[in-house]
Amino acid sequence: MLTFGQEKIDQDMMQKIRAEGLNNSKVMDIVFQLTDVNGPRLMNSPGYLKAANYAKTTLAGYGLENSKLESWGEWGKGWELQKSYVAMTAPYYRPLIAFPKTWTGSTNGLQTGELLLLTAKTPEELKAFEGKLKGKIIIFPRTDTLIPTYTSDASRFTSEQLQTMADYDPKSAPTRAPGNFRQAQGGGTGINLITLKEMAAKEGAIAIISTTPRGRDGTLFVQGGGAYSAAAPANFLDIVVAFEEYMSLYRLAAANVPVKLELDVKSRFTNEDTKGYNVIAEIKGTDKNLKDEIVMLGGHLDSWHASHGATDNAAGCAVMMEAVRILKTLGVKPRRTIRIALWGGEEQGLHGSRNYVKNHFTDTTLNPRRFNKEGDKVSGYFNLDNGTGKIRGIYTQGNAGVKDIFKQWLTPFNDLGATTVTLQNTGGTDHQAFDGVFIPGFQFIQDPVEYNTRTHHTNMDGYDHLQADDLKQAATIIAAFVYNTAQRDEKLPRKPFQ
Repeated sequence: MLTFGQEKIDQDMMQKIRAEGLNNSKVMDIVFQLTDVNGPRLMNSPGYLKAANYAKTTLAGYGLENSKLESWGEWGKGWELQKSYVAMTAPYYRPLIAFPKTWTGSTNGLQTGELLLLTAKTPEELKAFEGKLKGKIIIFPRTDTLIPTYTSDASRFTSEQLQTMADYDPKSAPTRAPGNFRQAQGGGTGINLITLKEMAAKEGAIAIISTTPRGRDGTLFVQGGGAYSAAAPANFLDIVVAFEEYMSLYRLAAANVPVKLELDVKSRFTNEDTKGYNVIAEIKGTDKNLKDEIVMLGGHLDSWHASHGATDNAAGCAVMMEAVRILKTLGVKPRRTIRIALWGGEEQGLHGSRNYVKNHFTDTTLNPRRFNKEGDKVSGYFNLDNGTGKIRGIYTQGNAGVKDIFKQWLTPFNDLGATTVTLQNTGGTDHQAFDGVFIPGFQFIQDPVEYNTRTHHTNMDGYDHLQADDLKQAATIIAAFVYNTAQRDEKLPRKPFQ
């Protein structure tokens, strides 16, 4: 046992974790089950529930206790895509790369319709189209142009970028973490889409087609199409078409060339159980004074529907499942209880994690922004949800008290590329549910790889975009962080309540 400053680090256990995590990894087996085998995991869809039950059974098989699907409250209806065919048939035939948005309705069989260019920019201009939508497929003008990219989609953080993150001073102006997000310009319409869709449905239009400014090279960024509450009607069919194909259709329509499309879309709604579920399992603590305290780790299990949600976020869930597998394989008897959570409903607003924290760790009648007695027992929560890239460090969410602790915990893994501890905040995922009530919640810094440019919420987010060695490294480091948190004499420092 070696001591670095105030931290006691069991170097023998660090080496055992490295050996198991890097040499005997099962992370790719897990992620194969979550993606190829179970399919897309839209919240409350059949794929989500299949994956959740697989995770529950697998975690119990590792020897974790209390493995279960735990309801966090009302969610809404499920939805799955059962058929999707979209093609241009005039002025010539061309199959189109397209996906309907979630929670939208069907075409009720094969439909053929003319493309209608809807040029209205105001509600007043929209009135000119009244009575003209029956049997039509609506397309909007766009002003986007396709600019060549002269850098690769995939990237890793440079040493300079990581140093900037490490040097971040929260007293200075807030900055975002460096990345490679690419945003196109232009396009769109100023009219109210809800009003338009109501009008289109009333008049008997077939569908709306749209595209996304981030999409290119056949990649579709496709998400939700409207309400999913149990009582909500099916949303009007809205189909996302690949950018290059959409622009071709638009140019033809703008030139008054008659364009016809064939659509055959079938979706299924499920209302049998409208509750939302997380997957929960535990390695029970063994220290009589600390076993009621908790270390949590997790990632969101739900995905969008156009692919298998491999980098968002089957990768994070597989890493977390692998981390607890490593600890159980090594026969770890943690002082504190280790609890894994795979969240539902993250994509629609962190519903699974926020409701779990609300139900377990806050008293909403007193102060919903601060943890309660049970929340005080949570030493920390660790999250992974930024794709397939290896861990390069960790965001502390401005918690200066953990910065030196985490730097010492990373030291045994510096040679694997994990060196950076930053006081920066990062958002957009489930650690915010904990950090928001002043329970220490952390997201790891990951190399971007292709996350923002190619896979995040797209039809390309499949198994083949995963980096096996990166996921092995991530699971190894997270297993070590969880172990260290469980074994500390004291809980992790908290930020002062504001």
